[in-house]
Amino acid sequence: MPNMTYGQVSCGRSGSHACDIIAGRYDAGCIHRTSLAKQGDSVKHRVWAMALSVIMPTLASAASHPDIEREKRMASEIVDSILDGEPVTLEAGGHEFLGIFTEAEEPRGSVLVLHGRGFHPDWQTVVQPMRVGLVEHGWNTLAIQLPVLEKQAKYFDYVPIFPYAIPRIEAALDFLAKNSRRPIVIVAHSCGSHMAQHWINAKGDEALRRFDGYVGIGMGATDYRQPMVEPFALDKMRMPVLDLYGEEDYPAVLRMAPERAEMLKEGGDPRSRQLEAPGADHYFVDKGDLLVELVAGWLDEVWPRLNEARSGWSQVISAEVRSQVHYRPIAAMAAIQRWRQRVLAPSRNCAGFTHILPSATATR
Repeated sequence: MPNMTYGQVSCGRSGSHACDIIAGRYDAGCIHRTSLAKQGDSVKHRVWAMALSVIMPTLASAASHPDIEREKRMASEIVDSILDGEPVTLEAGGHEFLGIFTEAEEPRGSVLVLHGRGFHPDWQTVVQPMRVGLVEHGWNTLAIQLPVLEKQAKYFDYVPIFPYAIPRIEAALDFLAKNSRRPIVIVAHSCGSHMAQHWINAKGDEALRRFDGYVGIGMGATDYRQPMVEPFALDKMRMPVLDLYGEEDYPAVLRMAPERAEMLKEGGDPRSRQLEAPGADHYFVDKGDLLVELVAGWLDEVWPRLNEARSGWSQVISAEVRSQVHYRPIAAMAAIQRWRQRVLAPSRNCAGFTHILPSATATR
């Protein structure tokens, strides 16, 4: 995991933008629907959540608009070095922004990749492995530039600019509708997930009709003593969802895992999964191949190639990875029982492979 210390930027990585938005460790509690409904003092927490939404403009920095000039600088630095895929210019809200479109030889669907806070669409961890690696598994990918602020900006600074992500996500989906094919899956990392979930909360069914599946990587990361302001919409998503996080992810991401699992269960799609990747941190540093294998394996299970029979996740992922990954299937109880009879029981001979049902003790 990057060597992060509170109050300064320190990650031991090179590059003009390397870890430039880490100015504190991610270690915040979370405020969201599931916990509010279960706690006896739910009224107090609701009032606190409402208060946060009111005072956010004051808590945030004076910059309540994306830093367009910084986006342009990042784009100029990376465009000439793109080896896989083609840069495309998209437009939203009167501003042009960068996308990188990479086509598979025989595309079976499309993936929209949303980067984490302060990064760009060819960031070397998570984003580049997803946009390049999934192409090798038959998926066209489009990675886009999301709104960014100055390097030192934190979660509370970013919340007011979440709405600026909405037209960008929709412009990207328009591009895929014209230049690619469905199913369309959104893969969102860290703050990219916050922005995607803000869009879903804002647009509801209108947003949900535009894509077919969702992969959230490292969902729930904020900053130290900066609780999550807007709840995730995972329980509204009547579609397959993969909740993927690292074994060594940030504490807030790990603590929220059981409640995200409960929200996926409320969503009700038996194909939804929650996976804890062994040895991975929030950025999957040196774990890009593992990241691609886990996401591609889940996509293969949900949308198998036309010439392949649908197979369980345990048959798609390699034995080496399968023996280490903590796996939590999410579904209604009846569907869980059917799944256990069909997939879980035959795979119990896989040495060391841990299946964790929603009723089991959480991994964190």
